[in-house]
Amino acid sequence: MKLTYDVNQNPPLKKNLIYAFQQLLAIMAATLLVPILVDGTGTYMSQPAALCGAGFGTLFYIYIATRKKSPVFLGSSFAFISPLAGAVAFGFLGIFLGAVFAGLVYVVIALIIKKTGSAWVNKLLPPVVIGPTVALIGLSLCGSAVNNINNTAAGSYNLVAILVGVIAFVITVYASTKGSKGMKLIPFIIGILGAYIVALVLTLIGRAANLEYIQLVNLDAFKGMQLFKVPRFTFLGIFGAYEDATNKIGSFADVISIFVLFAPVAFVVLAEHIADHKNLSTIINRDLITDPGLDHTLIGDGVGSIIGSFFGGCPNTTYGESVGCVAITGNASISTIGIAAIYCIILSFFDPFVCFVNSIPSCIVGGVCIALYGFIAVSGLKMLQPVDLNDNRNLFVVAAILVPGIGGLTLNFGAVTISAIATGLILGIIINVIFNRRAANEKAA
Repeated sequence: MKLTYDVNQNPPLKKNLIYAFQQLLAIMAATLLVPILVDGTGTYMSQPAALCGAGFGTLFYIYIATRKKSPVFLGSSFAFISPLAGAVAFGFLGIFLGAVFAGLVYVVIALIIKKTGSAWVNKLLPPVVIGPTVALIGLSLCGSAVNNINNTAAGSYNLVAILVGVIAFVITVYASTKGSKGMKLIPFIIGILGAYIVALVLTLIGRAANLEYIQLVNLDAFKGMQLFKVPRFTFLGIFGAYEDATNKIGSFADVISIFVLFAPVAFVVLAEHIADHKNLSTIINRDLITDPGLDHTLIGDGVGSIIGSFFGGCPNTTYGESVGCVAITGNASISTIGIAAIYCIILSFFDPFVCFVNSIPSCIVGGVCIALYGFIAVSGLKMLQPVDLNDNRNLFVVAAILVPGIGGLTLNFGAVTISAIATGLILGIIINVIFNRRAANEKAA
């Protein structure tokens, strides 16, 4: 696609500060949600700490591991929610050790790829496989967007929340398609802030009239707000800085238990890592699998996860929301991603920002995510353009990926769960290898 700013181009500083803030808003909701889902008490998992960890992990990924060639943000990984929940029983050290194991899996695979090359990846994942997989990643997030718009977290169906969510989406679409050149580069900021103003007015009216139904903005999030607050960092917890939390690894068996929780999930997330980078490659018009290379992106993801967990407990992963933001705005500048990461680090100490984020109604996040997740899905479908779907072999490969993935087919092996996306991808690869390779051999004969 045509980019407004290419990977190594730097937008003017004042504008870049705004563009980076938009990247922050795009990845923020998911990054901050993971700690809450893992540990609602906040004893071992901290939202601001996770935000800070995502910032440091991203800086390592874009500037050291991938040498300023891959413009994507690393945020808290949803795939590790279950392992993290299990690791909480082992305290801060158990959480961090789990991230180390997961990161090392990535590093080992990266070293193997460095030795063998990455050509096999393109052969194993042609457009007929990777296209529907990328589309599946976007489609699998649709339920999350709809739940947010429905305001499911508030516990009841709310038509006013749906209306505000749709308003957020419409404003975002208008800014992206009908707005000025400057507006087209920050549609998510405009969408979120525009809908937030509407929700805030409704909330104030609801409070005055004692109508709880239209009170969407969580004003209680600002109670007890401080100007600056040091997050509950994982590394401080490891060294016993918090009296209400302890480290509970008592034996080598505990270490093995943590390894079993985290290492297998890292193999599963590998598929999504490759799909994200294939998708981003089509957006920025260069193959990231070969340059900087899959070995570099995997090391960036793996070590970035370890760094992220050192600060915030959460292993990181490349974010589809970030890729979608790049696609919609046409801004692939590494400097924008870098500034967004610095924002994460600084703002994790700035309590008013954290309170503001927690006050944003979920319906607004859901409305904006319609655009983000939709672009991810459409990006995958566009990859299918050169594929001949009149050939039943290709049609069945796509079916093997989409139907199990959308239907939610997971594979459970004890404590290890292979996600629906990974299940669909594995089945698609098998079908493609068996039937399309056989067809190629028949043609050669």
